[in-house]
Amino acid sequence: MVAIIIGLILIAFTVAAALPCFLNWGPEIIMFLKGCAPVLSALIGILAVFIGIADIKDKKEAEKEEKASRQYEEEHKENGNAQ
Repeated sequence: MVAIIIGLILIAFTVAAALPCFLNWGPEIIMFLKGCAPVLSALIGILAVFIGIADIKDKKEAEKEEKASRQYEEEHKENGNAQ
């Protein structure tokens, strides 16, 4: 509940800061967004690459586990038929 209240207060401050009748930070906010956009897009790209690599590793691990499970089932099936 406290996090929601703090979030609403910060959103209200942001809107008030951008309005010309209060702090008139609009041009500075736009300049900041223009400056941080390339850096932010690079960080998001790096994060996407890491997520993709982790996904590929997870798929390979799942395939190994599935193969081991099939081998285990086949071995027990053969042992069950031999008795």
